[in-house]
Amino acid sequence: RLCLQSLWDFVTAKEPLIKSPFFPVLFSFSAYMAFCLPYIALDFLSTRLPNLRKYKIQPQNYPTLGMMVPCIIQSAYHHVVLIFPVTFLHWYWRPMNLPVIAPELSDVLLEVGVCLLLFDFEYFLWHLLHHKVPWLYKTFHKVHHKHVSTFALTTQYSSVWELLSLGFFAAINPLLLECHPLTEMIFFLVNIWLSVEDHSGYDLPWSTHRLVPFGLYGGAPHHDLHHLKFKSNYAPYFTHWDKLFGTFTES
Repeated sequence: RLCLQSLWDFVTAKEPLIKSPFFPVLFSFSAYMAFCLPYIALDFLSTRLPNLRKYKIQPQNYPTLGMMVPCIIQSAYHHVVLIFPVTFLHWYWRPMNLPVIAPELSDVLLEVGVCLLLFDFEYFLWHLLHHKVPWLYKTFHKVHHKHVSTFALTTQYSSVWELLSLGFFAAINPLLLECHPLTEMIFFLVNIWLSVEDHSGYDLPWSTHRLVPFGLYGGAPHHDLHHLKFKSNYAPYFTHWDKLFGTFTES
């Protein structure tokens, strides 16, 4: 707890901002763009530097500025027109309570892990259903598959229904587990980061799937193959559900 108390004290010092109805949408969009920026830079640099190009999963495909800008515009539009009204209603009905004491580090690690596993399972079922039912795919999920070769900004390039569904899954799990607000914020950051990394199009030496042993975590190669082949690797992060349901393809 001591190692997190200073962090929590820093957060609670910004209490007026944290309790503002504008905070969730600012937090979400700022974190998303911050996590995308290194990969945007990498996309421009690796076309000129062969030492970086070798980490590109599909080196023959690079996003252009004309492909990136619509993704940024759509994400900003969705945050302002969709996410803000939803989070405003949530703020109105359930005001945030900021406790004085920070959570235990062990509790944070456990609860973030459980939230990720729950989200992975929920999205796997949603994703599988939206690929197996043609009407659902064409109506709601096809937008996200516009780009066969993914890049970071395609992470949130999706339909309204998909955005709200995944947002609901991410928001409900910390509530079900009654997580500390700091744990909830850390989970949101980790979830956004892993989603961006999944769509980055790069297999870097420090990528998450290389840090998790026994092939339990698929990472960017796993999800990139899903966008390339369409009919496998439906789980966003871990590999156990695809292996159990026979939809796993080795990247």
